[in-house]
Amino acid sequence: MLGRELDGYWKTVVNTIRDGIMIVNTSGAIVSVNEAFNRITGYSREDVIGKTCRMLHCDVCEEAMAGGGEHWCSLFRNGAIDNRKGRIQRKDGTSVNVLKNAAILKDAEGNVIGAVGTIADLTEISEKETQLEAYRLQLLCEDGFHGIIGSSPAMRHLYDMIENAAHSDAPVIIYGESGTGKELVSQAIHEIGDRCNQSFIKVNCASLTESLLESELFGHVRGAYTGAYKDRVGRFEKANEGDIFLDEIGDLPLSTQVKLLRVLEEKVIERVGSSSPIATNVRIISATNQNLVELVEQGKFRKDFYFRINVIPIFLPSLRERTGDIPLLAESFFRKLQLKNGRNIDRISQETMDILNSYSWPGNVRELKGAFEYAFVTCNSDVIEPHHLPETIYTPKRSITASKKNAFNLSEIEKQELLEVLQKTGGNQTKAAEILGISRVTVWNRMKRFGIDAKRSIEVHDTER
Repeated sequence: MLGRELDGYWKTVVNTIRDGIMIVNTSGAIVSVNEAFNRITGYSREDVIGKTCRMLHCDVCEEAMAGGGEHWCSLFRNGAIDNRKGRIQRKDGTSVNVLKNAAILKDAEGNVIGAVGTIADLTEISEKETQLEAYRLQLLCEDGFHGIIGSSPAMRHLYDMIENAAHSDAPVIIYGESGTGKELVSQAIHEIGDRCNQSFIKVNCASLTESLLESELFGHVRGAYTGAYKDRVGRFEKANEGDIFLDEIGDLPLSTQVKLLRVLEEKVIERVGSSSPIATNVRIISATNQNLVELVEQGKFRKDFYFRINVIPIFLPSLRERTGDIPLLAESFFRKLQLKNGRNIDRISQETMDILNSYSWPGNVRELKGAFEYAFVTCNSDVIEPHHLPETIYTPKRSITASKKNAFNLSEIEKQELLEVLQKTGGNQTKAAEILGISRVTVWNRMKRFGIDAKRSIEVHDTER
């Protein structure tokens, strides 16, 4: 490509670049800009050509001008400005964060004839940085405890129990309804405890069959059963020196309870298909939403195993028992989803908060979180209103009173209309039927339904007049 051809394409090339480009002469007067410059600053080409570059009020340039010495701008002394973050003022008076680079321009003889500067719009990056900082602060400043939100007396008592339990090696069992945050509590116990630098292994006892559960907990040796092609390390071995969390322990088969009882008493396990004991040092943290005492009475849970795991019981309050925490939880879920989704949803309406506070929350904190996830999908405005909530939480009540009122009005209208016509006809039901356009039988039926005595009603109307 010849030089002349390249010059011809130069304008297209410059206007393709996303960064703003500005060329100034040695006096700082703007002589050329590209389209990206117009977009970023809001100024048109006609607005800036011939004007001084100081019109942008760039703090990077102001610093360069202040330190210019014998030059009006230090750029002409140093030759370049590299990757400097700053702010410029747009035509509408607003400021925009930019990344600025600049270099001097020389002619063929080496004489300085001006300078070229580029400005990259950092608005999106700045917004992301702000969001990340807000998220960091959100995590640091939660009104809660190791990710558990709440400041009610019940929750503060819970935090004390977690602190005390964490520094013990005795088995801990967490009781609570589904959705109250039992796994979060187990995580907090591990994080605070002396085993925090060791493994924390989780097992959901309700999700596995009896045979798979034992293999999962204790491991197996090759050939222990069909499909056991190689030795496998169980969860207890993986958790050695650390903590193991057994969720839904109330669903453990009786046979597995016997084996876990041995683990608690003798500190050893045996892989499925092997009789070789393996020493293990694991603290058991369990959880259930069932009444283990009732299960013991029903013969579905071993009494000796119950007493071994029930050494340090921790009871989680349901959400309906700590309604004062609902605003805190709602705000926490709202802010996290706001940062995660980047939606322009600014707040929760007071009417919505009133509904959240009055709802019974059978699904507890998990249900509340799910309600906000649903609301962020259905909300197309900047405020979460009641109708954005799931129907199980908010169902607009049909006006039963209004429907009764309408029915009452219709009956009353029919009654008054019939009375007026009977008044006009002197109680003659045949003539009344002709005027109303109905049969005489219908008139009689209505009189009977409304309890109308034609002669007495006519006399009453005459008296009223």
